[in-house]
Amino acid sequence: MPLVVHNTLTRRKEPFSPREPGKVGMYVCGLTVYDYAHIGHARTAVAFETVRRWFHHSGYKVTFVQNVTDVDDKIINRARELGVDPQQHAAKWTDICNADMAALGVSPPDVQPRVTTHMKEIVALTQRLIERGFAYKAADGSVYYAVEKKNDYGKLSNRTPEEMLAGARVEPAEGKRDPKDFALWKASKPGEPAWDSPWGKGRPGWHIECSAMAIKYLGDSFDVHGGGVDLVFPHHENEIAQSEGATGKVPFVRHWLHTGFLTVSGEKMSKSLKNFITIQEILKLHDPEVVRFFYANTHYRSGIDYSPNAIEDAKRGLERLRRLRDELGRLARAGGSKTAGDAALESATKKLEADFTAGMNDDFNTRAAVAALFDFVTAANRATVDGVTPAQAKAALDRFQALARVLTIFADEPVGGDDALTQQVSVLLKRRDEARAKKDFQTSDAIRKQLVAMGVEISDSKEGTTWRRVK
Repeated sequence: MPLVVHNTLTRRKEPFSPREPGKVGMYVCGLTVYDYAHIGHARTAVAFETVRRWFHHSGYKVTFVQNVTDVDDKIINRARELGVDPQQHAAKWTDICNADMAALGVSPPDVQPRVTTHMKEIVALTQRLIERGFAYKAADGSVYYAVEKKNDYGKLSNRTPEEMLAGARVEPAEGKRDPKDFALWKASKPGEPAWDSPWGKGRPGWHIECSAMAIKYLGDSFDVHGGGVDLVFPHHENEIAQSEGATGKVPFVRHWLHTGFLTVSGEKMSKSLKNFITIQEILKLHDPEVVRFFYANTHYRSGIDYSPNAIEDAKRGLERLRRLRDELGRLARAGGSKTAGDAALESATKKLEADFTAGMNDDFNTRAAVAALFDFVTAANRATVDGVTPAQAKAALDRFQALARVLTIFADEPVGGDDALTQQVSVLLKRRDEARAKKDFQTSDAIRKQLVAMGVEISDSKEGTTWRRVK
């Protein structure tokens, strides 16, 4: 069946309809870089990596944009606590978070814009909203979006005005006309980073950055916008209001996709509960492929609960798939002429393709796709008992691996091929060099292990560190 996706905007499944046939423009909200990325961030990253891979597998040319928020209250406050420059702090944590995502096996986006390098676009979009009557300047030089000017404000989150007010980041300010109005531009405060604008020095509000960068790289209207379900309101609601208000193009996004919440042993992840798990911490305990498979076994829109038992179940399931991969590889190399199992293996391979495709085309249902892989394991094991030719084993192995890679397992090729792998390895080696310079050998060894898991072997010499692929 053709691809259908659940659109948060319409609250139903609908046929996927790109703006331009054969191409997909896709924007996913990235990290605010002030601390380590955690397993909730990882869940969203792996989910949209899988969506991206399925688009590629289905023949689409994808432009994947994911921003970095490198100026924000959290960054400024953390930098102040540490007594460091906010922009230097953000740059450091951008590199760390990118390295952690690379170690997890998540491919880098095609474009990774940063807020601080897109002030021109942000100021221009804000000015456009003022000119079109959707925004106003307050007495202190801040600029606010006038929510009442957008007649369909709330259409994404489906909230009442009262619910909107309760859920928004309400910021009392002189000259703000309505508590629901939100900041597009924040007037400069002492000791904070600031940029020039027609309204005086300041910095962007949280929401305007994504509108400006998405429009720059994907156009006034594009195909897919994603993020965690916690971003539906107010962030994505406000993106729609800003973007449609400034451009007049409706819809701003054709299909809105949101991942469900992640809990830890049934509880919300929180540092106060001591159940906060970073990507670095999870990768010290488990192979990154096991972590990715754990996420794949739950549909992206569903909530997912991390626990030691759940991750061990994922590990055992992945081992079962790996055993079949290795056995088919052995049979493909073994030679021989037994053919009794060929017809059964060919039939099982065709069924795998059909069932996997049906699952993924049903709103990227990775749980159904995983079930198809396990069904194939059972059927293939039965077929190979009767003997199969190397050609049939290889044909089955090729399809099995190609489909599994969509789910980011057996994924020794990142999206983007060798160029993407080179980017990932470069980030990790830079971080390893920094750790070695500080004599932090625990971190250095952990990065080496992460590279090995990615199929990369490194060698150190007086001239520096070199690397090569080993799988």
